[in-house]
Amino acid sequence: MAEQMPSIDAWLAEAKADPSFRACGMYLVHNGTVRETPKAEVRGIETDGVQPGSKVGGMTFSYDRAKVDAAVDVTRQLPGIGYVRVWLNEGELEVGDDIMLVLIGGDIRPRVIDALQTLVGTIKNECVSEVEHRA
Repeated sequence: MAEQMPSIDAWLAEAKADPSFRACGMYLVHNGTVRETPKAEVRGIETDGVQPGSKVGGMTFSYDRAKVDAAVDVTRQLPGIGYVRVWLNEGELEVGDDIMLVLIGGDIRPRVIDALQTLVGTIKNECVSEVEHRA
């Protein structure tokens, strides 16, 4: 059963109350959700999941907390990055359910965009297991 995603508004308020806020000129949020279109179709890659032309009805989602924590630690060390927070769901998820929430704050737009892209990519490619189920 899907967990309820934390409040983005509450996370932003906490980030702006953190001592790092003085160096942060922007914050970016990534909210990943379960989509109906299979990964194999949207990414054009072969997967063991739902094949192109079919619909996703849900997924089994899990993650390795130690790997996620390590990825967050690496991201916090990137130049200009002052704030990083990650939440991941777990279990049996349905289309529309939230998979992850990532918030990154930093000094300038290019650094924050790059950090967000790198962290989300690392999480998706190295830290999680997503098994799609046909509708």
